[in-house]
Amino acid sequence: MRWLLLSMLLVATSAVAQPIDGHATRETRNLFANMQRLAQRGVMFGHQNTLTYGHDWAGDADRSDVKDVTGVYPAVYGWDVMDIFADKTDRLDPAKAARLRAFVAAAHARGGVNTFSWHMPNPVTGTDAWDVSPAVAAILPGGRLHDAYRRRLDIAATFLASLKDAQGRPIPVWFRPFHEQTGAWFWWGRGNASAADFVALWRFTVGYLRDTRRVHNLLYAYSTDIFDGAADYFAFYPGDRWVDMLGFDDYHSIEITRTRDVFARRLAEVTRWAGERGKIAALTETGLEKLPDPQWWTQVLLPGLQAPSSRGVSYVLVWRNANAAREKREHFFAPYRGQASAADFVQFEKSPMTLFEPDLPNLYANPAAR
Repeated sequence: MRWLLLSMLLVATSAVAQPIDGHATRETRNLFANMQRLAQRGVMFGHQNTLTYGHDWAGDADRSDVKDVTGVYPAVYGWDVMDIFADKTDRLDPAKAARLRAFVAAAHARGGVNTFSWHMPNPVTGTDAWDVSPAVAAILPGGRLHDAYRRRLDIAATFLASLKDAQGRPIPVWFRPFHEQTGAWFWWGRGNASAADFVALWRFTVGYLRDTRRVHNLLYAYSTDIFDGAADYFAFYPGDRWVDMLGFDDYHSIEITRTRDVFARRLAEVTRWAGERGKIAALTETGLEKLPDPQWWTQVLLPGLQAPSSRGVSYVLVWRNANAAREKREHFFAPYRGQASAADFVQFEKSPMTLFEPDLPNLYANPAAR
């Protein structure tokens, strides 16, 4: 019944804006249009690396901590381009790339949405993304490492274009590079790169993938950290011609009930700005590490999503569940079997506001054909 109602809603909604890639594949255009329409009905739930490993397991076929608890898969699957490379290098790891390609195909075959961030290692120092040594100017056109950056993009472009469904069609994915740029902890972030250089890097990257490499199964997400008003949010904005989604990451104002109003206000602002520009709005990352609040899902996250002013958010994605034995730490953002918030998460999944895999219509079909 939920699927039927959602399908009827997609048919009834008027035409929406198009992706910034005028040559986007048919399925990519359909995903963009359907996500805009579906956001008026509910919020898709996503989880980073949900098929890769979980709190107590790694390598189990078709397993997910989300599915272990609720019986269903999430609607949105988060991945990272970093995971196709050999550790902290610019060399493709074919085995890692093949494994990730299989995960993306499995998620797509179930009707889910795939989204990629990129915790790109610092190109100047060769260390990780959290090394804030200045680097952006060096990889822009004319910079001393520009050719090396293009080679890095070539590897990513080849991989992203290789994502195919069972019929050989390119799988649409959201690409969310250089995220949380309003924070200072990545080499591309505030204080480590100027806004002008960031915009130049974004535009070059999109143009290279879209126009030079002709990768046409990508949608592009602009994703800040928390922000204080429009001037702060748009400080690094590359312009409407270069962005398909307005999102933000919030690990700060969703920890406790008393900051719930701040969380809802930010959701409302991004949703409004996205609507004004014909873009999709999303809470691109969030979560409460280790989930110490057993009712966090229904008492903190869900009320923010349900606020009338924030209706129109397409999806919310919580971060990964690190494998505790392998990483020797407790670092998880979705419940696992027996975790304190698991029962509350089941109620969260049952809410009419939240959309998991069984609640999705065919997001890759032409909405006008229904």
